[in-house]
Amino acid sequence: MTFTFRGLARPFLLALVLVASVSGCATSSTPGDPLEHFNRAMFNFNDKIDQVALKPTASFYQRVTPTVIQTGISNFFGNLGDVWTAINNLLQGKGADGMSDVMRVALNSTFGLGGILDIASEAGLAKHNEDFGQTLGTWGVKGGPYVVLPGFGSYTLRDAIVLPLDWLADPWGYKKPVYVRNTGIAVRLVDQRASVLEASRMIEEAALDKYEFIRDAYLQRRESKINDGRDNRDNPPQTQVQPQLQDQAAAKLDGEQPPADKAAPEVDKADKAGAAQAATAPAPEPAKATEAGKTPAADADSTPAPDKTAAPAVDSAEPAKALPAADAKK
Repeated sequence: MTFTFRGLARPFLLALVLVASVSGCATSSTPGDPLEHFNRAMFNFNDKIDQVALKPTASFYQRVTPTVIQTGISNFFGNLGDVWTAINNLLQGKGADGMSDVMRVALNSTFGLGGILDIASEAGLAKHNEDFGQTLGTWGVKGGPYVVLPGFGSYTLRDAIVLPLDWLADPWGYKKPVYVRNTGIAVRLVDQRASVLEASRMIEEAALDKYEFIRDAYLQRRESKINDGRDNRDNPPQTQVQPQLQDQAAAKLDGEQPPADKAAPEVDKADKAGAAQAATAPAPEPAKATEAGKTPAADADSTPAPDKTAAPAVDSAEPAKALPAADAKK
């Protein structure tokens, strides 16, 4: 069996036909997910395949493969992906990011031993992750309903339709001989699954409804990437269950650094503001002690201090109150 674009296109087209056949009679009360009943069935199907085959293989791969080799494999295929990312960034009008991606490919392909070493990141060139679905979204094409394709996973209808173009743009798809290409595709699939094992464990532990959690996390993350991190107020999340955790899990599933420190700057700002207020506010306790005519040091030592600092205590309010009492006795 060979993994060719023609071989992948057939089951993909069958999946799209299946989606189209059920979309006419699909009913759902969830906005943005009119195919929920179909999607849940496909989600359970994909999850069974993952639990039985893909996840155990990825776990074994992660245990027995040295970390440096895993990093080299991920870097190598990531470098190939930067080619299509650069093209999409340029198509989106992001010239600086596009040229940065071109420089990444040039540096990693030469000094990085064909992409095994990520020299570009060490040089300060940030890694991006763009596809043609994001490009269409940038130019105003709506995502459409949420779709779970059997054997492929979560997409919007827009992204599912253009997915074959992303496959055609993969340089590894033209690798010869075919058995090397097929081996690389299998290794990349297992490596990608191994990289999100932690995220999948996070979802299994935190999500009451795994399908709903992944759907909302995917849609939020997708819109965030299309808008380059800006808030998308037109399409709020369907649920508000642990939105930060959803964002972190979706980032990990996307192969990117999770934004786990989003809340940290706010906490730091609050701490700095509190410290500033504490520094500028008058201290109330010493003032009360002065009004009482004594300090904690005075209570601890009954012998009056001989220095001049004790003199103002004679003029305090306590002796002044004692004078009328003495007159009353007389």
